[in-house]
Amino acid sequence: MTDKDFSDSSGDDFEALARDRIPVRSMVEADLPAIVATDRKITGLDRSPYYRRKLDEVLRESGVRVSLVAEVDGQFAGFVMARVDFGEYGRTASTAVVDTIGVNPAFAGRDVGRALLSQLMANLRSLRVEKVHSRVAWNDFRLLGFLEKVGFRPTQRLSLSRTLD
Repeated sequence: MTDKDFSDSSGDDFEALARDRIPVRSMVEADLPAIVATDRKITGLDRSPYYRRKLDEVLRESGVRVSLVAEVDGQFAGFVMARVDFGEYGRTASTAVVDTIGVNPAFAGRDVGRALLSQLMANLRSLRVEKVHSRVAWNDFRLLGFLEKVGFRPTQRLSLSRTLD
């Protein structure tokens, strides 16, 4: 019989490993230019007004927000924006919603997204959040694959929309 090697990280989940290697901190107002630049690299669009509103919400509006930034070698590498809802549709269970996640393409493949979600999940556990939701475009296969790898699964909810005339 051999002793178990507790230093062997091969059995660790994504959370402990990623969170230990990549520094993640709370988002601050000074992060806005890097957030917009990262999103522009990913989408090819300038969504500055959207991110200005989101950052104002994160920093100023009431409600529990959990938004984080990852840095690699002192450089902005990615971000995640989330919020906690204490009840919806008549239920009192606390849930969190991941609104936006972005990783600077220069840091792709370096577990930045994993580190962000790892720290986010740790923060949400401390708030006693029971479930985490996100919405993804049906054809965003890269993001769907990533979210599946970090434990997200389809739900029983059906999202409906209607175009207004």
